[in-house]
Amino acid sequence: MLERLFQLKAHGTDLRTEVIAGFTTFLTMAYIIFVNPSILAEAGMDKGAVFVATCLAAAVGCLVMGIVANYPVAQAPGMGLNAFFTYTVVLQMGHSWQVALAAVFISGLCFILLSVLRVREWIINSIPMALRTGISAGIGLFLALIALQNAGIVVDHPATLVALGDVTAFAPAMAALGFFLTIGLVHRGLKGAVMIAILAVTVIGVIAGDVAYSG
Repeated sequence: MLERLFQLKAHGTDLRTEVIAGFTTFLTMAYIIFVNPSILAEAGMDKGAVFVATCLAAAVGCLVMGIVANYPVAQAPGMGLNAFFTYTVVLQMGHSWQVALAAVFISGLCFILLSVLRVREWIINSIPMALRTGISAGIGLFLALIALQNAGIVVDHPATLVALGDVTAFAPAMAALGFFLTIGLVHRGLKGAVMIAILAVTVIGVIAGDVAYSG
């Protein structure tokens, strides 16, 4: 059934590879379940409701990409846009989160229309490749900054905006351990290196009492 549905052999893969890849992708994306509600809660939205909406949006997007498009790409709410929503539209421009959310809904309808009419494809193809690469790198750096801030490696500073935090604390040390462990495992060509590093750091955090969990 899986072969008929996903054509694994035709794509040069197998069930084991796809399961490991999917689980690894989930672990690398799971941070958004907690970060997205935290950011949007600053705009006044209900944190629990945003948590559920984030999970549902990611689940629906991933299922559509996997079952309908048969394309190994995971989808989830964009981290750059939620920061723009909260810190620019709501907190800086002064709009309520309800008005901002209505604007997001309208922009979504416009995006669907542009995609159906193939205007989106024309716009993307007209963007120079260097600019597309730069946009991807910029988004990556933004997500890296969020990760460094959550780990306590980067902190606020009134003069320079960012400064080095207490790198001797437990959270920054675990973040550094996970980073270098991932690099080492990838360098050795170990499959599931990212997943192993994430699980290892998580287990250490739970044992040390730094990670809250429910049984």
